[in-house]
Amino acid sequence: MPLPGDAPSHLDRALEARYSPLASTAGSLSCGSVLEHAAPGAGETLVDLGCGRGRDLLRAAEAVGPGGRAIGVDANAAMIAAARELAGGLAQVRLVRADLAAVTLPDGEADVVVSNCAINHAPDKAAVYREVHRLLRSGGRFVVSDVVSETALPDSVRNDPAAWAACYGGAIPEADYLAAIAAAGLAEVSVLRRTAPYEKGGVRVLSITVKGRRP
Repeated sequence: MPLPGDAPSHLDRALEARYSPLASTAGSLSCGSVLEHAAPGAGETLVDLGCGRGRDLLRAAEAVGPGGRAIGVDANAAMIAAARELAGGLAQVRLVRADLAAVTLPDGEADVVVSNCAINHAPDKAAVYREVHRLLRSGGRFVVSDVVSETALPDSVRNDPAAWAACYGGAIPEADYLAAIAAAGLAEVSVLRRTAPYEKGGVRVLSITVKGRRP
């Protein structure tokens, strides 16, 4: 369920407060290994939703080579700036600042879409997966690692922007997460990896890595 009142602005501020300082730190922000499963190839176009500081994006740029493109999308200006600096002017890298549910890229832009521990921050996961479907060419693939919950979270957590910014307040049950993917029209969906549940903020969550295709 969405956060109440003017919560989108509260959530934006909480995410900004957490992630802007992390743009200049060395800690990992991921919850899986999406590139290994996505296996971007020479000449392909990859879109990384929630690219953060751009570490996966740079590896993707190396994999697709000068004939391909690696496009990073993030809503946080500091993360986009850090990714741009890391890319060091590589011609095949492009950075786009945008909401993951409203990406300013053309339909069918990508051969592959990846995302690592970012979609859980979106209040409307189904809208993000509709964007994944739109961004993929016919037959294109996606690999996403993300945080889901064992059961539906209580309102006290769902209504706490700080919990969302800490990667658990926006988690939804795995079945609901996979249903959002299917509802977007994506197919051949399978869970590649599922961690053991762990406690965070008084609730139990886990990480999953999911793959699929646009038919």
